[in-house]
Amino acid sequence: MLSGGQKQRVAIARAILRDAPVLLLDEATSALDAESEQLVQRAVDKLAQGRTTLIVAHRLATVKKADRILVFDQGGIVASGTHDDLVSGDGLYARLARLQFTDGLAAE
Repeated sequence: MLSGGQKQRVAIARAILRDAPVLLLDEATSALDAESEQLVQRAVDKLAQGRTTLIVAHRLATVKKADRILVFDQGGIVASGTHDDLVSGDGLYARLARLQFTDGLAAE
């Protein structure tokens, strides 16, 4: 039986073999331990090079390096920009970033 991280890596390997010009990842790092998440994130970063990649994620670390981030709330787009643009504001993304990157570290 494969672990969650192993299943994600197999799925990414299949995507590499298909060499599709567009990649859609839905919660690629959800339910993974920290070590597996880092391995999957590195594989996704490599796989995304040279292709259009759409990533759906609740963990902001997954989209932090994206060229453009769309923030959805209540079914609509409420913000758009880079990670740096969005954390410098006072919107939903900035609040979530503070929770996930700052407060989350303090709790560990």
